[in-house]
Amino acid sequence: MAYTVVAHYRCAPQDEATVRAALVKAREATRAEPANLMYEVHAVEGEPGGFLLYERYTDREGFEAHKASAHFAEVIVGVVLPLLTERTITFGEVI
Repeated sequence: MAYTVVAHYRCAPQDEATVRAALVKAREATRAEPANLMYEVHAVEGEPGGFLLYERYTDREGFEAHKASAHFAEVIVGVVLPLLTERTITFGEVI
């Protein structure tokens, strides 16, 4: 059973380019993870600084390994999270 993560991120419009570039970098590294099945980054239409991430892993352990990766620490924790003004995450299992 696959494990899914849907994240909504929002940053100030002046930080949008930095967050976008960091998310693209994270996407490329995450897609190379053994447990990753999908990692999509979307700019939210009509919402400057808004992003939607759709992630799918083989299981929860795969997602936990993703969060423990060096690229997650460097890019998401180090660059993206400090620039966010809002963040919501929904977790689920594919049925």
